[in-house]
Amino acid sequence: MADPASRARYATDASIYQMVPEAVVLPRSEADVEAVMQIAREEETPVLPRGGGTSQCGQTVNRAVVLDNTRHLNKIIHIDPEKLTVKVQPGVVLDELNRALKPHGLWFPVDPSTASRCTLGGMAANNSSGGKSLRYGIMRDNVRAISAILPDCTRARFNGADPAPGPYADLVCDMRALGQREADEIDARFPEVQRRVGGYNIDALTGNDVNMAHLLVGSEGTLAYFTELDLSLAHLPGEKVLGICHFPTFYAAMDAAQHLVTLDPQAVELIDDTMIALGRAIPLFAKTIEAFVEGAPAALLLVEFAEGDAAANAAKLAQLADLMGDLGFAFSETDARWGGVVPVSDPNLQNAIAEYRKSGLNVMMSMKEAGKPISFVEDCAVALPDLAEYTQGLTDIFARHGTKGTWYAHASVGCLHVRPVLNMRQDKDVKTMRAIAEECFDLVKHYKGSHSGEHGDGIVRSEFHEKMFGPRIVSAFEEVKARFDPTGLMNPGKIVHASAMDDRRVFRYGPNYEVPEFDTALDWSAWPGAAGGFQGAVEMCNNNGACRKLKGGVMCPSFRATRNERDATRGRANTLRFAISGQMPGGLTSDAMADTMKYCVSCKACRRECPTGVDMARMKIEVLVARRRENGLTFADKLVAHLPRYAPRAARVGWLMNLRNKIGPVRKLTERLTGVSHRRDLPIWSANPFRDEEAQDQNPDVLLFADVFNRYFEPENLRAAIKVMRAAGMRVAMAKDGSGINLDCGRTLLATGCVDEARAEAQRVIDATRDAVASGIPIVGLEPSSILTFRDEFLALCPGPDAQALADNAKTFEEFLITAPALPLKPLNRPIHVHGHCHQKAHAAVTPMLDLLRQIPDAQVHMIETSCCGMAGAFGYAPDTIDVSLKMAGLDLFPALDAAPDDAIVVADGTSCRHQITDGTPRRPMHVARLLEQALDG
Repeated sequence: MADPASRARYATDASIYQMVPEAVVLPRSEADVEAVMQIAREEETPVLPRGGGTSQCGQTVNRAVVLDNTRHLNKIIHIDPEKLTVKVQPGVVLDELNRALKPHGLWFPVDPSTASRCTLGGMAANNSSGGKSLRYGIMRDNVRAISAILPDCTRARFNGADPAPGPYADLVCDMRALGQREADEIDARFPEVQRRVGGYNIDALTGNDVNMAHLLVGSEGTLAYFTELDLSLAHLPGEKVLGICHFPTFYAAMDAAQHLVTLDPQAVELIDDTMIALGRAIPLFAKTIEAFVEGAPAALLLVEFAEGDAAANAAKLAQLADLMGDLGFAFSETDARWGGVVPVSDPNLQNAIAEYRKSGLNVMMSMKEAGKPISFVEDCAVALPDLAEYTQGLTDIFARHGTKGTWYAHASVGCLHVRPVLNMRQDKDVKTMRAIAEECFDLVKHYKGSHSGEHGDGIVRSEFHEKMFGPRIVSAFEEVKARFDPTGLMNPGKIVHASAMDDRRVFRYGPNYEVPEFDTALDWSAWPGAAGGFQGAVEMCNNNGACRKLKGGVMCPSFRATRNERDATRGRANTLRFAISGQMPGGLTSDAMADTMKYCVSCKACRRECPTGVDMARMKIEVLVARRRENGLTFADKLVAHLPRYAPRAARVGWLMNLRNKIGPVRKLTERLTGVSHRRDLPIWSANPFRDEEAQDQNPDVLLFADVFNRYFEPENLRAAIKVMRAAGMRVAMAKDGSGINLDCGRTLLATGCVDEARAEAQRVIDATRDAVASGIPIVGLEPSSILTFRDEFLALCPGPDAQALADNAKTFEEFLITAPALPLKPLNRPIHVHGHCHQKAHAAVTPMLDLLRQIPDAQVHMIETSCCGMAGAFGYAPDTIDVSLKMAGLDLFPALDAAPDDAIVVADGTSCRHQITDGTPRRPMHVARLLEQALDG
């Protein structure tokens, strides 16, 4: 792929740097890799192997041919439970490996926070670690062998065995000679801390027991291309427990770490007050934080024990409480002595805390200001007795330069992630970054620590190797590079021969970076920057890649189906940034931009699950508006956009409209015109659509909003909802404005970029419900994608107090009923399996749904853990997206329904969800309202 958009998507990683690659290749086999490397040699073009692209230091950006291993080279080759080993291809994602290992009672114990998207090849190239390195070590400690293609396209298996005569044996001989020659210098210069990942691991070449694979570990793609990795496994830890140690000052927490590790925990992780405050503002984490944080600590240390059983864990917690008391902390005390331990034994809460801690980077990056916490001295490591003084010294350095740091991560091994807040668009802040780096590394050297403790070297730290190791060691690093890669083919400029870390020409926001002003359709004023803040909203993406996870939550469903970087939220955000900053031809209205947004199903999962709040569903609307203004609407677009307008007339001849589903030739004939695949049935028009007159109780307790889908296609849902609410003692009236035209949420208009018309519809709803809202009467809807528009897009279409008041009063059917008087319900004696609509998940509206269903006597309610169903309105009907739509459903939803008992009741509130399930399975799902109607007693 050499088109500008594809290259743009691989121009950045999670660092501050950007270099547009020459091309991107998605190799399907080792033969493909070999061919690319051969051509690259002939053309004198560098090659860059890449995994998840989550590097913090710029390791995975270069003006090179990028080889993305994640799309195809992602096979688990062999698991050996007896020998506790596994062989994998480089593109295997860590979480995917651990899911495969779990049935064997095993796991790979190097656990970086990016486990949901980082690859084993990338982890080896970076010498990754994680929260449990105190017990299990880092990547180097867990790699047994690496098979690789060398820059001259020869192959070798790097391990601890003596090689047979040949080129590889000659290489091993040269490297062992280097290790013996430099053994004394290595002993004098290499810091004695576990977290030393800077430079090449030439210390692995000393002594008699040399494993050549350990030299490749941490080489950042500069020496060879990894084809297979042999890894050591561990047995899954047993039952675990957390002790959340609260401290009144950050210094006190750092000083305590050296004492806490004496209890032999498997992890001690730091969370500071900044991370707590930011997390409380993120809906995904707010409830979790409230569950384990007591009072207002300046810092927390999360101490994890895994002793295998509850009694042993309880004993460890008791020891921890005693130790905290011995250190002088108690919740009954005040000021400098306030503190203590909050125990957490519930596995669900433990998992939620772990997800929050793992999202530390993204939480820190969720600041909406132009300045962001910047990674460049982030993961230095010092010995635990020096940790408190070191962190205080670093804090003083930040203060001298007019900034402050955010702190979190691995207190157990003296490797804390700290990021001073700086604005990389400003030259003065770039100079400040440089000055802080110089002073910080001097401080690290003073404490005989490591300047690179976890995230590698890349562009950020490579130039400082001479300061930290001395010129002789750096000369040895250069000798290693020259012996492996004499022509400089592999990822040049990393570890050796590095450019300056503050060279703005390779920054994401370089000296010429600028976003011109342009008009936007929605309100983006919560963010800084051009286009009313749209620039700032787009730039919230820090490229850490949480959207590339393959299981858990919803985000990003199209990426899960295609595994194409284009289809992740990160890929879309990068393309948008290039488009609005003039770095991509055609900008927002280009075909490349439309292609990038093609598989975005506007599920809004990123709105909730992206810790930096990148709301791609809302950004997609801006792209649609720009395209519509330039190109107009197709007939198929008009059919979608104006459905609420023509529905009353179409319903009168619904029998005629329904014939399309029954006549095969008509289905195929109308496919291109209507934009509906002949493989899909269209929703059936009801012969008896819902009329507002069916519910106009005087002095209503609730206003029911009738969306176009339930009104004209499934009116039985609205009638059931009215019956159920009346059974709860509620007076019900329909939301209307007296014009004779049905109120509409504008969802179909937004889906086609008709924002002006959608704004008018939103204003009609706001005006029609203003009096009811002022009286505290809730506005309730059945279709999540409609009623939740009141809480989301209305605020961007019509910002102001009236829209906010409506948003505060808008409720899903379940949110309203769960607070109403209990319903008279009878048992149904069948299991209930629930699929949540994406917008319900994005707005935390699934729990009320489950709680309401559990009011049915003896109900067995099962939540189906799925991403998006894949239908997503018109997306699942279109000829060019139907296959991806069905693939999304086939990942989790369809298999879960296949596994459900034959008599299971399937509940899905979303119209699209019900149609997808009906099309793809034998199941006939229903809305919650219909099920509750069936369960009404009498």
